[in-house]
Amino acid sequence: VESFLMDNFDQVNFGAEPNWTVILTATACGTGALMLFLNWFGHKQSWKKIQRAKARKETSLQRAELAVLQFNESHPETDTSLILSLSLAELSKQLKGGTLTPEAVFHSYVEKTLEVNRRLNCCTEVLLESWDQLEDIGSHKDGLLYGVPVSIKDNIGYKGHDSTCGVICKLDLPATGDSVLVEVLKRQGAIPFVKTNVPQSLLSYDCGNPIYGLTLNPHNPQKTPGGSSGGEGALIGGGGSVLGMGSDIGGSIRIPSSFCGICGFKPTANRLSSRGASSCSRGQKSVLSSFGPMARDVDGLALCMQALLCDHMFRLDPTVPPIPFNQQVYQHSKPLRIGYYENDGYAMPSPSMGRALRETKALLESAGHTVSNPQLQTDLLCLQKVFTPLDFFHILKGGPVDPSLRVQIIPYGLPRTVKKILSILIKPIVSALQFCLCSKDYMHEVMAEWRRCELDVLLCPMMGPAYNHNYPGKLTSALSYTIMYNLLNFPAGVVPVSTVTAEDEEELRHYKGNYGDLWDKLYRKAVTGGEGLPVAVQCVALPWQDELCLRFMREVERLFREMKK
Repeated sequence: VESFLMDNFDQVNFGAEPNWTVILTATACGTGALMLFLNWFGHKQSWKKIQRAKARKETSLQRAELAVLQFNESHPETDTSLILSLSLAELSKQLKGGTLTPEAVFHSYVEKTLEVNRRLNCCTEVLLESWDQLEDIGSHKDGLLYGVPVSIKDNIGYKGHDSTCGVICKLDLPATGDSVLVEVLKRQGAIPFVKTNVPQSLLSYDCGNPIYGLTLNPHNPQKTPGGSSGGEGALIGGGGSVLGMGSDIGGSIRIPSSFCGICGFKPTANRLSSRGASSCSRGQKSVLSSFGPMARDVDGLALCMQALLCDHMFRLDPTVPPIPFNQQVYQHSKPLRIGYYENDGYAMPSPSMGRALRETKALLESAGHTVSNPQLQTDLLCLQKVFTPLDFFHILKGGPVDPSLRVQIIPYGLPRTVKKILSILIKPIVSALQFCLCSKDYMHEVMAEWRRCELDVLLCPMMGPAYNHNYPGKLTSALSYTIMYNLLNFPAGVVPVSTVTAEDEEELRHYKGNYGDLWDKLYRKAVTGGEGLPVAVQCVALPWQDELCLRFMREVERLFREMKK
């Protein structure tokens, strides 16, 4: 601007009429320079925030490694491999009985977490305060999770630590107190010890962000662990945690559980408290988020639910219905009436998904359960309701966009005129669909069909096997099998039952999908190269029948274990 004025100084006559061309040009140049400066300054501030977050992570990892080294030197008798091999139920039993000490279990899992994180980049920060909690753990010996190390998803509040949701604007905003879930876990003797990675904004089922980077699948680093609870899935699937807490608004517990070969459970919304957790879609009420456990087996999920559904949680969050865990329903053994479908008419399952589902159906029938085919339809509008929060684009401003999210946000970057034209063209179609598929009407239709068939539970496909990196953002359309049960607010869980075979891969080469369109072709590319990866099925029950859903999951798990003996 200064150079421009000097070059044109001879044209400025201070005693005459102002030269508006010169003035306006100088103003425009000045405004442009200011905008460039503010943009540069904003990106520099974002970069500094990211560097501070990375430094905190690195410091916590180094201090944890030193603590593990010191413990191992003073306790060479610790049998780490034995500890890591135990199920949650057996681990809890040995801790309560005194066969194992909380210190040995804690340091064994911290050591394994550090090793898994080096391979998979699944952790955002080790919670160093957990060592202080460990010193006082004896006062919680009566807790159902006494001495159990627990990993928690990044967005679950822990005092003094960020809940970033993978976005820069939430950095340097540490929680002023523990979330209700963390408080109850601590009261039950559990030790939250690490936070795990998530996709940018949580609204993706990949697992990478500009702050902490990309998380890899524990079974194949070329594959995604899924999301948004992808760090949890990778850590538990890699053996670094025996129990974790995630959240689910479109499959965010179930997808990483499926991709990583573990069990995951999405309870009825508000069965567990969400107070103190962070989100990028606040105010969105059409499809509800649920917090739930992820573990190696179904009994681990049930033990966690039993521990959390206690008077302490009901006091801390009176909005949660005071319904304790019903152990009698969970342990019941009467034959079930099971609904079943293999294709929702929208996204055709991969060959391995279809085979796993048919094998599960056959085992259930041979065990004396009744299986029938209800007529259920999928409400595809719920995809739009979850993945188009009003402040989505605003949340991502001020920093880079993760590659896994770029395709997903293309519509937000279109010129205003183009968006208006598209909205005019699409509005009649959307209005017609909304008239036909109002959420409440849809829920009542599904429940009426459920009652007509006299069903207890439902068996249906679960997305899988794990995708190649960066495909989830291109395939939000493939969420129809999971997001449907967020819209309906039905409890749903995932049980791994098989692995991808060479025959599945060969059949995949000829996969056409239901329509042979672009998304069917993308889906085939996304799951290609999955031989040996885990494959799961999904179990569903009616709202507030969470224990029945878990009981069904345990039955599926039991039948496959017996088959493999």
